[in-house]
Amino acid sequence: MTRYLTFDVFTSQPFGGNPLAVIPDARELPETALQRIAAEFNYSETTFVYPPADPANTARVRIFTPTMEIPFAGHPTIGTAVALARAGYGPDMVLELGVGPLRVHATAEAARFTTTQPLEILAHPEPKEIAAALSLESAQIATAAHPPVMASLALPFIITELTSREALAAALPDIAAMRAGATRYPGSLDFAQFAYWRDGTTIHARMFAPLENIPEDPATGSAAATLAALLAQVEDTEQCLTLHQGEDMGRPSLIGLTTEDGGVTVSGTACPVMEGRLML
Repeated sequence: MTRYLTFDVFTSQPFGGNPLAVIPDARELPETALQRIAAEFNYSETTFVYPPADPANTARVRIFTPTMEIPFAGHPTIGTAVALARAGYGPDMVLELGVGPLRVHATAEAARFTTTQPLEILAHPEPKEIAAALSLESAQIATAAHPPVMASLALPFIITELTSREALAAALPDIAAMRAGATRYPGSLDFAQFAYWRDGTTIHARMFAPLENIPEDPATGSAAATLAALLAQVEDTEQCLTLHQGEDMGRPSLIGLTTEDGGVTVSGTACPVMEGRLML
C-alpha cells in the first residue's frame, strides 16, 4: 500500500484554498496507475514524488490533472514543497519538474518559488469569444490595459481583465463556447479561462477549465504567475500583487506575486487535511 497526503494550498485553514493530493513516495506505483489515481482524487492536480535524477536535487515531482500530465503548476509546487518540508527536507530545495529544476524555499506552513520561464504570447482571442465563454456581455470585457490574450509560462491560459468585481462574480463557463474556442485555439489547453478584476495591487480572479474536468479552480498559481509576468510586460514595471481566488466558490485562496529581473515569485501557505493509503 502506498501512502498519500492531502493539503489545502494557498490557505492556512482546512477546507479553503485548492486541494492537492501528494503521493510522497510513488516508486511502487505502476506507470499505468498514475493517471487513474489522479482522476480518482479528482482534484485539479495530484503530485507523485520520486527520488531525483540528480542526487544534488531534492526530489522529482510529476503533476497530473484529472485528464493529463502537465509540466508545471503553481499550487502543486507549493503544496508538495510544504509536504517535503514537513518530512524534514529544506528549507531550500530543488524540485525536478517537467519544465526543469525549480528552486523552492519551504517551511512546514508556507513555500515560495521563482519561475524564470519566458512569457509567451500565443494568441489574441476576440473579446466577443471570451464574453461567450464566460456567459458575459462584451461590454464587461476590459481592454484598456490589454485585450484578452492567450499567454503562457509553460501552461497556456486565456487571461482577461473584466470591468468590475460584479462581472467577475457573474462569470459562468459556457461549455459550447469553450469547446468552440478550444477548436479555434488548439494550443490553449482546452481554452482555460483566467478572468480577473484589479484594484491597485489587489487582484480578484477566477479560473474555469471545464473541458479539463475542472469546472472552477480555487487557486491557480501558474495562471497567477502568467498574469504577473503579463502585467510587468504591459506596464513595463515590476509588480507586487496580492491575488484573491476561490471566494466565489467558497474556498478563499491568497496568492503572493512579485516580479523581478524577468522572474515571477509565487508564494503561499498550505495546511495538511488528510492522510491515508492507496489500496493498490
